[in-house]
Amino acid sequence: MSQQHSSQHLTGVLTALATPFTADEAIDTATLRRVVDRSIDAGVDGVVAAGSTGEVGALSSDERLLLIDTVIEHTAGRVPVIAQTGATSTAEAVRLSKAAEKSGADVLMLITPYYEPLSVAETVAYIKDVAGSVDLPVMLYNIPAVTGVNLDPATVRSLAEDVPTIRYIKDSSANWEQALQLIHHHRDVIGTFIGWDAYLYSALVEGAAGVMAGTANVVPNEIVDVARRIAEGDLAGARERWNALYPVIDALLSVPFIPSVKAGLALQGLPAGSPRRPTAELGAEDHARLRNALSALYQNVG
Repeated sequence: MSQQHSSQHLTGVLTALATPFTADEAIDTATLRRVVDRSIDAGVDGVVAAGSTGEVGALSSDERLLLIDTVIEHTAGRVPVIAQTGATSTAEAVRLSKAAEKSGADVLMLITPYYEPLSVAETVAYIKDVAGSVDLPVMLYNIPAVTGVNLDPATVRSLAEDVPTIRYIKDSSANWEQALQLIHHHRDVIGTFIGWDAYLYSALVEGAAGVMAGTANVVPNEIVDVARRIAEGDLAGARERWNALYPVIDALLSVPFIPSVKAGLALQGLPAGSPRRPTAELGAEDHARLRNALSALYQNVG
């Protein structure tokens, strides 16, 4: 059913879904469905399973597939599902990608191998091998702080030109100059999604294809509102809403991110469990700052 979206062009706000856990650290599929609904009901344009915000580094391969399958099944074609299927080996990434394609994912997102830093040539070979193993559109995932390799704009363009299914990139480099080059110089071959939440407003105003936000688990309605106003050309209204929203985004980003998203969900009435150990819960001081930022946001909006 979700395949109806595959031929469409992906744009807008994508939520990098959090992964809820039970008290014994199993994936809480019932709460996961509520997390999915929270974003879709708010009007996001797509959801992402098994990304960094989803604690993918702490999941087994089987858990990743359970996560992807549950999200696809529950989304049921309401919005596109992007499945993050990158891995530390080409063979594992191919296996995960084929499984996600069979399950009905709309787009695959590929983090490049991490742990052992690769050369750009090795990284490009991995991307081509994995993308070539499936027929789905592929989103590159550039996060050099994790992988040790930066996919620079020239390399990204070359990949998009060489591999027809490579249609998007999520840039989480936090390098704004590089992001602007992708958006302005390479939009003819690839759609750029900015994955650094503090740049949400700026990226959309500059003409990015969209944004991928872990913070959209916590404040999806507000992020969608900013994005819609920008799309409609109401930059003044969007800026006003962004000014009110930014302190919450900043509070979420200024501390360890996965614990802050989990704390934010709980503060919004949707407890999703603790981060998987060894990641700790948010400290009391940071938790208070986040709670205060959310309170101020809703006082301002109200």
